[in-house]
Amino acid sequence: MGCTRMRFSGFESLLDRAKSLGRAKVAVAVAADREVLEAIKIAEKEGLVTPVLVGDGEQIKRLAQEIGLSLAGAELIHEPHFEGAVQKAVDAVVDGQAHFLMKGQINSSDFLREVLRPVRGLRTGHLLSHFAAFQVPGFSRLLYVTDGGMNIAPNLAQKKEILENGLLYLKGIGMDSVNVIVLAANEVANAKMPVTMDAQALAEMSQAGEFPGAIVEGPLALDGAVSAAALRHKGIASRINGEVDLFLVPTIEVGNVLGKSLVYFAGATMAGIVLGAQVPIVMTSRNDTPRSKFMALTMAALSRKIS
Repeated sequence: MGCTRMRFSGFESLLDRAKSLGRAKVAVAVAADREVLEAIKIAEKEGLVTPVLVGDGEQIKRLAQEIGLSLAGAELIHEPHFEGAVQKAVDAVVDGQAHFLMKGQINSSDFLREVLRPVRGLRTGHLLSHFAAFQVPGFSRLLYVTDGGMNIAPNLAQKKEILENGLLYLKGIGMDSVNVIVLAANEVANAKMPVTMDAQALAEMSQAGEFPGAIVEGPLALDGAVSAAALRHKGIASRINGEVDLFLVPTIEVGNVLGKSLVYFAGATMAGIVLGAQVPIVMTSRNDTPRSKFMALTMAALSRKIS
């Protein structure tokens, strides 16, 4: 099974697939942000996006000139007020003038308030969740982690929604078979460790056919998720057998530490987007490099057909 399943070997393969769909239009809210515009510059040069830049027009033009970003093909919407800029960026998506949304230089909570506004917002009734992709040296495929960025301590129902968001994304980009491990500290369901009970429940849902196109196993520790040898040593039977695609983490701390460990200890490249709205949302950290932001744009552009 593993040798025939479609997987992405790295971010370059994601980029190739996204570019094959043609340029996506991205609405950038409060776009006067140097690092964000650097990422837009890379994406525009690669033929990935056409930007709709919403914010203080003079500041955007000044920063674009400083970094060598041509605005010839961009749409510029002047709105100096932060709240108004987010409103107009969301409007652009709602009105079909942009395929997806990117956060610029504005506080995340202020940004999300407009994204989820009751009238002409982008809410779907689903939970928003963070979805990250990692290109890890030594691995022949991208690894995915959810949710290490938004939901702090999700309950079982929320974990199911987070998983469904991730599976919808991966299926939408062409992965018709996804191996999911629900991470925990060990492999035994124990009422004293509630996350193990949630993991067992999700695995049982999978066995009952609630996640078509996916195998969901858990609870399982990290070693068994990525190593068939570790599973043999522990005497654990697994259909996934170390060939994990997606990690569903129990809490935001686990996802955060796992992600940063991959980056800082293993030299991984990471990018992430927010799922669960009508369109993908690029909400990067100020600590992310322009290259990482560009890869997040690639992830969002690739999934625009979902919406």
